[in-house]
Amino acid sequence: MGAGSNAFKAGVITFPGSNCDRDMAVALEAVTGTPTIRIWHGDADLPKGLDFLALPGGFSYGDYLRSGAMAAKSPIMRAVVTAAEGGLPVLGVCNGFQVLTEAGLLPGALMRNAGQTFICRTVPLKVTNTSSPFTQGFDIGETIRIPVAHHDGNYFADDATLDMLEGEGRVAFRYEEPVNGSQRDIAGVLSANGRILGMMPHPERAIEPAAHPSMGGADGKRLFESVLAALVSV
Repeated sequence: MGAGSNAFKAGVITFPGSNCDRDMAVALEAVTGTPTIRIWHGDADLPKGLDFLALPGGFSYGDYLRSGAMAAKSPIMRAVVTAAEGGLPVLGVCNGFQVLTEAGLLPGALMRNAGQTFICRTVPLKVTNTSSPFTQGFDIGETIRIPVAHHDGNYFADDATLDMLEGEGRVAFRYEEPVNGSQRDIAGVLSANGRILGMMPHPERAIEPAAHPSMGGADGKRLFESVLAALVSV
């Protein structure tokens, strides 16, 4: 928790072209009960005392060059890399996942969907890791439903990297049906210390228990509750 305060301090970065930053902030506020700190990509430093940081979905810099490539060079990302390497929990969703790979915080790359089309629907995911702050609230092998909305979500890495991720238990979620062509059906991966998660599905869009099961219900909310429980217990 942030020094000198009992309030959980979560931040969300906004890049030019982000369009899920408000959704992410609302989801975090719903779970933590405290206002989310909004951070502009042009800032040089992160706010003091952050407990958690999220990089949201969208089309940063219009997806020019490669999705996430230009955002990874934003001024704030120097501070993000330093903080993440120091242990700050970081979640990158969709475009945020792309930014994390481009910044070198996660291995692999997100390529154009195998079908060359934008995919927007709720998909079943299998939980394949329960040892990280993001996943400890789930059961291994459990199926959850989370919406996806992307054009470049096809996860790619060489065989050695994929074997490493598998061997170290760093695949967090897998698609349970064909979605975008991702190698080994990977939907989300973790850093070596388990404190950085990149995933293409949008947990912030599945936080309402009253939502129809086809939209994921509150499965996404459980991810944020897992993070909060892990961090406040430290």
